[in-house]
Parts: sequence; structure tokens; C-alpha cells
Amino acid sequence: MTYAGDVTPSEAFAAVTQSEDAVLVDVRTRAEWTYVGVPQVDSPRQPVLVEWQQYPDGRVNEAFIDELRAAGVSERTPLYFLCRSGVRSVAAAEAATAAGLGPAYNVLEGFEGPHDPAGHRSVAGWKVAGLPWKQG
Repeated sequence: MTYAGDVTPSEAFAAVTQSEDAVLVDVRTRAEWTYVGVPQVDSPRQPVLVEWQQYPDGRVNEAFIDELRAAGVSERTPLYFLCRSGVRSVAAAEAATAAGLGPAYNVLEGFEGPHDPAGHRSVAGWKVAGLPWKQG
């Protein structure tokens, strides 16, 4: 594993609300933040929104690390990366670790989780765990 590890959405929420240093980083696209919603945390540090892949073309954001640093993330900041389903967040955690940031964790299941048999994202993830979030 090339990052600090995987945590559940509830573990990530506990970490960022019980520590003044830990930061939740939502790496989904601006479209997802706007139309699907964003996580909410009652902590000194609000979630950082930095696209891992840019909308609409899906290119990896070449300024990702620079944008994290501009948001106040430093070398010893515990980072909890969240995407839609827990895939892009692994790549983001790996990139942050390679850049000397972190420890960097992947939030399993992401914001919306995997598909159910009917193709809906309703079986796991931040929202399904009942963690705070808001839409548009």
C-alpha cells in the first residue's frame, strides 16, 4: 500500500471532528459537489474541495498537490480523501503521500458508495452512513 490506509466513512468523520489537524478532502468534481452534495463537518477545519479529475473531460488535475497546499495542507496534516465510491480517493491518497503530505487515508465507499442491484448508489458510503451533508 502506498498510502496510510483505508478507513470507513464513520472513522473518517470521527477523525476530522475530533482533531484540530485532520482534514477531509473531497476529490470529486465541481459538478458532483454542486448537484450531488458535499460532506459537512463541525470542526475547526472544513472539508477541502479539490478535484482529482477535472470535469467534464476527466483529465487528472495537474495542480492537485499545489491546490492542496494552497488550501493549507502541510506535510504533517492527516488527510482523509473522499470521492464518489472510493476509487479516485485512492489515487489522490497515493499522490499526496508521494508528494510528502499526510498521512493520507482513503475513505472506503466514498460519498455515495457502490451500486445496488438496481444500479442506484444506496448501499454504503458517507450519505448512507447517515453522516452530515448538504446538497447544492
